[in-house]
Amino acid sequence: MSSCRQVGRPLAQRLLRQDAAPLRPFTTSSPASAQVYKVVRERPEGEVDPVELDPNTAVHPWAEKDLWKAGTPPIGSRRRRYAIRTSQNIPFEQLPYQAFQEARKLLAEDREEKIAAIKAEVEKMRKIREADASLFKGGEKKREMKLQSLRQHIEWLKIQADINDPCIKRRFEDGLGDMNKPIYRYLAQRRWEAYERKIIEQRISQFHITPDILPTFSPQYDVQLFFRRAKVPAGKLLPSDITEVPPRLRIQPFDAGDRLVTIVILDPDVPNVAADGFTKRCHYLAANIPLSPTNPALALSRLPDADHVAVPYLPAFAQKGSPYHRLAIFVLDQPDGRPLDVAKLRSLYAANKTPEHNFSLKSLRDKFGLRPAGFTLFRAAWDETTADVMRRAGVPGADVELRPTRVRSLKPPKPLRGWEAKRQGPKYRHLWKYTKRIRGLSNAKGWIIKKRGDGGGRRG
Repeated sequence: MSSCRQVGRPLAQRLLRQDAAPLRPFTTSSPASAQVYKVVRERPEGEVDPVELDPNTAVHPWAEKDLWKAGTPPIGSRRRRYAIRTSQNIPFEQLPYQAFQEARKLLAEDREEKIAAIKAEVEKMRKIREADASLFKGGEKKREMKLQSLRQHIEWLKIQADINDPCIKRRFEDGLGDMNKPIYRYLAQRRWEAYERKIIEQRISQFHITPDILPTFSPQYDVQLFFRRAKVPAGKLLPSDITEVPPRLRIQPFDAGDRLVTIVILDPDVPNVAADGFTKRCHYLAANIPLSPTNPALALSRLPDADHVAVPYLPAFAQKGSPYHRLAIFVLDQPDGRPLDVAKLRSLYAANKTPEHNFSLKSLRDKFGLRPAGFTLFRAAWDETTADVMRRAGVPGADVELRPTRVRSLKPPKPLRGWEAKRQGPKYRHLWKYTKRIRGLSNAKGWIIKKRGDGGGRRG
């Protein structure tokens, strides 16, 4: 069979089917009005068709807003949802394309090979566990190293078994991936490292987070910031009334398992007038927060204070006259998932509200053995709502304005040079009216007397 017949066979089979939908003929004119997608922005009156509020088929802006408010956001792009709505709902795995189906057969065979390799590695791990530790050259430590290496290799084989599956990629792009599976965590990490992580690393360098707060830092978690249902890009300058309420975080780890984390919000740009410098202030501190790849959402306002919160949330503010403040948000992993003593954290950092108390994230990390893993930030500056926010939060200093002290140069004044410097003597008095930057007399106030032809005179 020729290649042309092989390519045309799925189309011919499709045309011979009795239940096939009629194809729109090719034309150079505009499509009919019934075939054009019309956007309806206002909610229609009366009863609404359930198809309009289905996350897979909602195409109108009012329906998308209702789905977002209900907590079930629409899936995929609007173009994809409209295509699903107007198609015959053929399953993705049964699309009538020969090349697609042949490729799926090859991928299925490759997946079977990877599964067989996984079974062989699991059997190898079983034999190593059952063997005596004295048979290994390094003893128990060497055996654990071999087991750990085999576990990592098995995880890599699991990813390679599904990395090319189009159904896996489709579910991931639609936001339906199960983060319990290693393939979806791998795809999410690859997407984050392709763009979002580069932005965070740029902000860390741009705003001098290192070494102002930590000597070195490399983010490992995807941390997204939300204020009042709005997503905030890293480093954005926000009004004071927006940041008055605690934020919401979406922390996405990319390794399996549950863990406990500590959340810290600090301001490293607090002016200290007495010391003529800046100090750091802790705006929020909470510990023993459970986190997993399948449960990334975290609302700081809903955490119980008695069990987690050591320092309650202090709204972000900047005094009048001070430069913008960097509000850095750090996510720190607790060692081996062990809980921290929240009462001890309160005794150490609860009174850390004045410029005289310099909060140190490095000291907190070293005292409790924490590991910084996630980061984001926003900025705050003085605006028309800052005074009211400070008053409601009970923070003094809203009526104080900071003004920089001008430092005079200690260098001696430089002598004048050029054409004007050479012609400032009385010999060139008649040229002074044509110059501006001269030393001595000036004709701007009419000090030079002009002589008239009759011998009289008048001031310039």
